[in-house]
Amino acid sequence: MKRVARRISGTPKKSFGMYQKAAALRDSGRDLIHLELGRPAADTPEHIKRATIDALRAGDVHYSDLLGVAKLRTALVEKLRTRNGIPATPETVLVTNGLTHAAFAVLMTTLDPGDEVILIDPHYPQHIGKIELAGAVPVFAALDPADDFKLMPARIEAKISPRTRMIVLVNPVNPTGRVFSHDELEGLADIARRHDLLVFADEVYEDIVYDGAAHISIASLPGMAERTFSAFAFTKSFAMDGWRIGYLSAPAWAMSGLVKITANDVTHVNTFIQSGALAAITGPGEVLAALVDEDRRKRDFVVQRLNQMPGVRCALPQGAIYAFPDISGTGVPSQELADMILERANVVVEAGSFYGAAGEGHIRICFGSESLARLQEGMDRLSTFFNRM
Repeated sequence: MKRVARRISGTPKKSFGMYQKAAALRDSGRDLIHLELGRPAADTPEHIKRATIDALRAGDVHYSDLLGVAKLRTALVEKLRTRNGIPATPETVLVTNGLTHAAFAVLMTTLDPGDEVILIDPHYPQHIGKIELAGAVPVFAALDPADDFKLMPARIEAKISPRTRMIVLVNPVNPTGRVFSHDELEGLADIARRHDLLVFADEVYEDIVYDGAAHISIASLPGMAERTFSAFAFTKSFAMDGWRIGYLSAPAWAMSGLVKITANDVTHVNTFIQSGALAAITGPGEVLAALVDEDRRKRDFVVQRLNQMPGVRCALPQGAIYAFPDISGTGVPSQELADMILERANVVVEAGSFYGAAGEGHIRICFGSESLARLQEGMDRLSTFFNRM
């Protein structure tokens, strides 16, 4: 009697890498600088908070539409059509408890036991547990760090088997900071069309791009809307990670299945915070621009400092909130190095190997997770550490 289902016992626990090791030191009194967790340092903009409070005071506290509040979905459709080029309708948009929830709903809706899902390596590890809970099998297609982790269709196509059902695409990329070009995405789309594969597109960093880089939704490419599940969230763009609200644009044929999952899972997303999401998506553009400008300043500072440290080389990320420096010049494996940095420098970074074999030789540093003052202290500590090595 005292056992959990095989779908639980037969899959590994969800891991947050170095965050768990740092958590064990939380009560030790050590002053840790957290550069491992992909969270925004900024506060949620005031107009979003105000809209949420107003909705709560107005009595928007009851059940909502299972898909999400109609007014919010209408605004999301406008955004998806004009900014992403995705032919969404209010009936094909689902409001979710963050992108994590959207991913869970998609994978549980579309995958059968034994199906294979290709993740592009370096990959975002938190998608793996959901794939396995659905009974499917993750397969990894490694990109080449020597080629700046360019999206290489041949490497992905080589991993396709008769059991392949889906490709997971994260763009902009966590952990590398790459923003894939139109040509790169068209190469991936061509594979999906020829092999009749689904695509799950994690686009949580869509707004955080730099230096003229353009984020392109793969669902906007010819023949891709009917096979692509495009997931977004307010988490990174508007510093709303603790709010747990996102949304999904999906093919019409999958909507009933998605709602079957989410209705049994959470019924629907909290009603009054959807007013905050509406304020975010329709609010003044300068608010988002200011948040991205702050991330750009942090990026420039961190990359400049990293490139002054012995044994470290760091390319300038095109998007997201991560630097992915090459530390192979130290001769130390990435997990061992991350552990040394935690122990000796009191800075928490993530090992590149946490993101797959292609990430070895790198560490991931989240420059968005701390204030500029704390980043300066963190870079000073890292500089001391690498110079002593």
